[in-house]
Amino acid sequence: MTLTRTKPTLIVTGLTAAALALTGCAGSAKQKESASGAAAGGGGMIEQLTFPSDADATVGGLVNYNPNSPKPLTSNWLYEPLIVRNNLTCEETPWLATKATWEGATKLTLDIRQGVKWSDGKPFTAQDVAFTFNLLKKYPAIDKAGVWNDTFGAPAKSVTAQGNQVVFEFSGNAAPKYDAIIATKILPEHYYSTVGDPSKYVDKTPVFTGPFKVGSYNGRRLVLERRPDYWQADKIKVKKLVLEGTYEASQAALKLRSGQLDAYWGEIPNPQKTFVDADPKNNHFYFAPNGTTVLTGNVQKAPFNDPKFREAISYAMDKQGMSTKATYGIMKPSSQTGLKLPSMDNLLPEKYAGKDTVLPFDLAKANQLLDAAGYKKGADGKRTNPDGSPLAVNFSVQAGFIDYQAIADVVAKGMNDAGVNTKVTASAPDSVDGQKKTGDFQLMLEYLHGGCELAKNIGAKLSSKQIPTATDIFPNVERYSDPATDEAVKNLSESTAKADQKKYLGELVETMMTQYPVTSLIYAPARILYRTDKAVGWPSEQDAYANPVDDRLLVMTRLTAPK
Repeated sequence: MTLTRTKPTLIVTGLTAAALALTGCAGSAKQKESASGAAAGGGGMIEQLTFPSDADATVGGLVNYNPNSPKPLTSNWLYEPLIVRNNLTCEETPWLATKATWEGATKLTLDIRQGVKWSDGKPFTAQDVAFTFNLLKKYPAIDKAGVWNDTFGAPAKSVTAQGNQVVFEFSGNAAPKYDAIIATKILPEHYYSTVGDPSKYVDKTPVFTGPFKVGSYNGRRLVLERRPDYWQADKIKVKKLVLEGTYEASQAALKLRSGQLDAYWGEIPNPQKTFVDADPKNNHFYFAPNGTTVLTGNVQKAPFNDPKFREAISYAMDKQGMSTKATYGIMKPSSQTGLKLPSMDNLLPEKYAGKDTVLPFDLAKANQLLDAAGYKKGADGKRTNPDGSPLAVNFSVQAGFIDYQAIADVVAKGMNDAGVNTKVTASAPDSVDGQKKTGDFQLMLEYLHGGCELAKNIGAKLSSKQIPTATDIFPNVERYSDPATDEAVKNLSESTAKADQKKYLGELVETMMTQYPVTSLIYAPARILYRTDKAVGWPSEQDAYANPVDDRLLVMTRLTAPK
C-alpha cells in the first residue's frame, strides 16, 4: 500500500462528537455491540476468498506467526484486539473486551469477554490480558502502546486482573493511550510465558483467539481455515481464506478482474477505468479519507530550517493536480491546519472558523515570498540561498509507490517553476525508511494520521519527543522542535475538558498555519478494491462501518455470500 503505509482516519459522514475526536476517554464507557451482528447472522457461506499475502516479499518462507514480529506471516487473522475502534467514525465494536470505563482518566477498567477459547481449547481469561500488558513492561521493545512510559500520557503503575476485569492504574492522565491499548493483540499466558523475549520469538505453532486456523503454508501460499469453535463463529461465513502474493498495481488489477483476487488494499491507477468499468456489477472500490499526505522537509537542514522558505514553497503546490495525477481526482486537497475538514470544522480555532484553510496554488505568491526571504533568482531562472550559494533540493520518494511518485512529480514541477532546483530521487522503500531514521534527507512525502486522538496525530507530528531514532520511525519525521509546541502537545494529551482540549489543539493549528513544519497536500486514502461475486457486505462510502485497511477483522464479520 502507499499513501497510508505508516499507519495509516475519519470520514465526513458519521463523525461522532468532538470529544471523541480529541481523546480516547470520551465515549469509551459506552460501547455497543456492533450492528453488524444482525446483518452477518444471515446469508450463505462463502467457500473461499483470496487476498494478497499479509507478509511482504522479504519474509522468504520463514514461518512466524508472532504478532510482535516485524514481519509475521499474517497480521490480521489469528491474534485479536480488545476493542475495534473504527477510526473513520470513531464508533467502537467490543471484541475481546466488552466494555471500557475510565475513572478520572487515571484508571481504566476493561470488562473481558466470557466464553472465549484459545485455539488449543483452553479458556481465554482476564489473566491473559493482564499478562500481555505486563509482558510489555518486562520487554519495552514491544510496548508499542506506550503503556509503561510517558509517551502521550502518564505511564501505568500497574495492570492487574480482578475477576473478569483488567484494571489499569496510571500515575496521571493517560487517556491518549486508549486507542493503542484497545488495539493491542492479546497473547496466551500458558504459551507465551515460556518463550522468553517475545520480540525475538519465532512462533511456528500459534495459539490464538481469531476466526481462522492455519491450514497449510508452502512458503508462499498461506491457507487459513474457518474455526467452527471461534467465539463469534456465527458471524464468520468464509470457510477458507487464501493469502498469497505481493502484487504491483498492474498485476493486482489483472488478478482482480479475473477473479483470482477478491480484494486488494493497494494503489491501482484509475480504479474506475482499470477495474470497475470491466464489470460494474461486481467490481467496486472505496477510498476512505484516512489522513493527510504532507510535504516533509528536514527542518534541521537548510533550506527547510527557514520557515519563510517553507511557507513560500507551500504556495507552489498544485494540489488539485496532485489529486488528479495520483488519485484520479478521488481525494481532495487538504487543509493546512492538519485537521480533516469539513468533518472537524467544529474543532477549528475561532480565528480560522469559516475560512478556507487549503493553501491555494499561487506561483506568483510563491515567487514573491521567495524573493522577500532572500532566495534570489538568477538569469538562468534558478534561485540561490541567501548566502549566494546554489539552492538545490533532493526529493526522496519510494520507488514503486505509484501515488507518491505522481505527487512528487507535481511537487517538483511547482518548485522548479518557482526557481527552486529540485530533483526527484526514487529509492527502495527500505532506503527511504532509513533516511527517516537518520535524518539524511532534504525532502520527502509523509503521512499525518487523521484518527480519533489528535494529541497522538497532529500532536505526534509536531512533538520533539516523536523524532525518529536510529532504530525506530516516529511521526515527527521532519524533526520539528519548539518548546511552546511541545507544551501544547503535553497539555492537549493531559486534558479532558472540551474547552481546554480545543484551546491546546488551536495552538497546534496555529503552528501548522504559521510555521509550516509540514505542508498539507491531499487527503490520503484507506483503500480497498473488492469483488462482490463471492462476497457482499464490504465497507463503502454509503456504509462506512469499518476502516477498510485497519479493521479487517470487523469487515470479515460482515461478509456473506450474495443471494
